[in-house]
Amino acid sequence: MDLATGAMGSLLPKLAELLNEEYKLQKGVKEGVRSLEKEMKSMHAALRVVAEVPRDQLDELVKLWAGEVRELSFDMEDVVDKFLVHVDDDSEPTTKTNKLKRLTEKMAGLFTKGKARHEIADAIKDINKQVQEVADRRGRYTVDSIVARPAPVTTIDPRLQALYTEVTKLVGIEGGRDQELMKLLLEKNNMSENKLKIVSVVGFGGLGKTTLVKTVYDKIKGDFDCKAFVPVGRNADAKKVFMDILIDLGMYESELNVLDERQLINKLQGNLENKRYLIVIDDIWDEKLWNIIKLAFSRSNSFGSRLITTTRIVSVSKFCCQATHDSVYQMKPLSDDDSRRLFYNRIFSQESGCPSEFEEVSTYMLKKCGGVPLAIITIASLLASDRQVKPVDEWQALLESIGRGLTEDPSVEDMLRILSISYYELPSHLKTCLLYLSMFLEESLISKDQLIWMWIAESFVQYEKEKN
Repeated sequence: MDLATGAMGSLLPKLAELLNEEYKLQKGVKEGVRSLEKEMKSMHAALRVVAEVPRDQLDELVKLWAGEVRELSFDMEDVVDKFLVHVDDDSEPTTKTNKLKRLTEKMAGLFTKGKARHEIADAIKDINKQVQEVADRRGRYTVDSIVARPAPVTTIDPRLQALYTEVTKLVGIEGGRDQELMKLLLEKNNMSENKLKIVSVVGFGGLGKTTLVKTVYDKIKGDFDCKAFVPVGRNADAKKVFMDILIDLGMYESELNVLDERQLINKLQGNLENKRYLIVIDDIWDEKLWNIIKLAFSRSNSFGSRLITTTRIVSVSKFCCQATHDSVYQMKPLSDDDSRRLFYNRIFSQESGCPSEFEEVSTYMLKKCGGVPLAIITIASLLASDRQVKPVDEWQALLESIGRGLTEDPSVEDMLRILSISYYELPSHLKTCLLYLSMFLEESLISKDQLIWMWIAESFVQYEKEKN
């Protein structure tokens, strides 16, 4: 879906350029280009909606429609590029973009200027006809309504496992990260010793934010008068967050259902008044949501209360921590040593360690996991099923499959779903730029400047003229 969005995004500026007076298109052709541009803009808007929905939740008709639109975009872009190259053939070299220079070299001799104008007219008519056919099919099969209401997918909250993991199974948490986070939470200074303090834990999916915070929460909750641990997630609403906190504080759901947000805030403030509380808001995505949630917590609390948030988004973590005594804790991947310990402990007994025949493939496997606990645990579970370690040739086969869909194992599907959430939160133009990285060989060194120029050449990044 995102490839279709990217293709359309690079075509639209070229259609606009085609309407410039310098190209001397006939009136009928211009009208065709304008009509095509309007239809393509509508399709681009629909594709951006489609791109927000995970692929496994899309109806098959939507996928077919998006594929047709993508192919149309590629065909149209080829025609427009050929026309622009040959009409601009006599222009000064300094006015050409790098991409047009390359296209000139590839396509020299294919068109004369007169032939180019004639063929662009024919091509516009043909593409307009195809676009109309695609639009008609979309209408006949009610694609729009399917996109707007994707089929619901029932999934288990991925945070549950992290919330109930035994401390004895944790690696890289006990004795390291938990002490750092506890220090941030419990440190005192003369200016803000008794004020409400907020600590936000930030890092991408799979790093173990929930596991870390739950471990620290269990260790220090006894020092507080009341406490609550509330998972939030995407598309949450403030009313449910307030209800979940109050339920954790001992209220019954039946008492709360009839209350609106304002009443819930008042009730929560009443329950927390004159108390030292510890509350965790886990996995928050939205600054606007936080703006409402924070209304229930008074900064004037003078009992040393603590509020912990976790998020994947750096800007959200900073937004949560606006007072000078608040803190942002940046999660990092596990170290090489902790990665090995976690991996080996999940596969081999601690007494025996890693047999020599598995050491080399283990090193490469862990490199693929990149210190992400979720990935390490998932891969380890595939290599040691039913308490039996699989032979080394199956390890090699799994290593070679990583990055190409892995396997249909449910644990892998869960991992990919958790990690892909961050991808689907990207705006469409950044998804296209990210997908472009698949053009490079695995583990190859990518020049930043070269990559940016390639994005520009593909029109993924648009050039903005300086204003006088």
